Formats: sequence, C-alpha cells, structure tokens
Amino acid sequence: MLILAIIAAIVIVVNGVKIVRPYEQAVYIRLGMFIRILNPGFNYVAPLINETVKLDLRTQVLDVPRQEVITKDNSPVNVDAIIYVKVIDPKKAFFEVTDYRAATVYLAQTTLRSIIGDMELDEILSNREKINLKLRDILDEATDQWGVKVDAVEIREIDPAPKVKQAMEEQTSAERLRRAAILKADGAKTAAILNAEGEKRSRVLQAEGLRQAKILEAEGERLAIILESQGEAQKLRI
Repeated sequence: MLILAIIAAIVIVVNGVKIVRPYEQAVYIRLGMFIRILNPGFNYVAPLINETVKLDLRTQVLDVPRQEVITKDNSPVNVDAIIYVKVIDPKKAFFEVTDYRAATVYLAQTTLRSIIGDMELDEILSNREKINLKLRDILDEATDQWGVKVDAVEIREIDPAPKVKQAMEEQTSAERLRRAAILKADGAKTAAILNAEGEKRSRVLQAEGLRQAKILEAEGERLAIILESQGEAQKLRI
C-alpha cells in the first residue's frame, strides 16, 4: 500500500508540473474560475481541481475563405484574404470568446462584405490597399475585447464574376478601338492641315513671284523709256 501511495503521489506531482514554452502563456483555472497567468518556464499546478490552457503568443495567419460579394454597382466579385493576428491578453482570449480564431475570421467575412458593398468595382480594383487598412482597423478595434490584436490584413484576390470579366474585356477592347480611331483622325487632320498650309504657302510664293516679275517688267520698261529719251536728246544736239 505504501508503495502504491508513493507512486500515486509521484504521478500527481508529475502531472502538476506544467511547462510553458517561451512563446506561450497559460491560463491557470481552478474549478472554472481564473486564478492567474502562468509565464514561460516550469510551473506547478495542483491537479484534479486545477487546469491550465496554453495560448500561443506568436503572430498567427488566419485564412478568410473565398466568398462572393456584390459591389455597390451590382457587380459580383469573389474575394479572399488572410489576417495576421496575435494574442495579447490570454485571459480575454480564453474567457471572452469561445474560439477567437473562428470569431475573427467570421467577423472579417462580414466586414469585408460590408466594405466592398459600399464601393464600386473600379474603385475596389484600384484601392486594394485602402480596403486592407480599413478592414484591419475595424477588426483590430472589434477583437480588442477578445485580447487579440490584428496586425495586418491582406486581400489576396479580387476576382470579378465571368460575365463581369467579359464585359470589362469588351469595354477595354472598345476603348482601344476608340483611341485608335482618335489617333487616326488626328493624323488625318494633321495631314490635312499640313497639306493646306503647303498649298497656301505655294500660292503665296507664286503670288510673290508674279509681283516681283511685274516689278521687274515695269522697271525694265522705265529704263527703256529713259534710254530712248536720252537717245532722242542726243540726236537733237547733233
């Protein structure tokens, strides 16, 4: 009997030793009530009426499953994201919520639907970082009551529905054709202007040439008259 008692005592003592790793803290509970937080190292907790729950204090990556969301301009898009969180208050993380990971992911899904539902598709596609920051701030404030801090949120993919993609591609194609038509029209207009300018300059040069020719002709006639007059005057003197 003595040996059995000694063995039982040893088992009880061994079971009461709790090793908390450097990146953990443990919640010490007695009969369902919080006693204290156990820090990293060796800790002894009397078994049977006491229990400990370890929580990892390192940053954890939570996956927000892909979901379809309707934008403000009624365009369906598929969105998924990841969240970087860490426990900063083990007591709250254990007592204030059943599963802080699941609760954070569910909150992220509903908040993401709300944010994207207030934005148009073009704005969503061009402001991904803005959505990340807004979602992070909302989640961080909400999860504070659970002793959880949201360090960052990253939307991995914003994928419009197939029919929306097709419409976007058609719009892009139409825009390319429109720009090509504008460039072609601008080229034709420029060519026409240059051609008109050339014809105008040609006419100016032609008119200038005629004017100079008339001046030279008139000057020649004047000189001829002068020479003829001088010849008549010379005859009279003889």
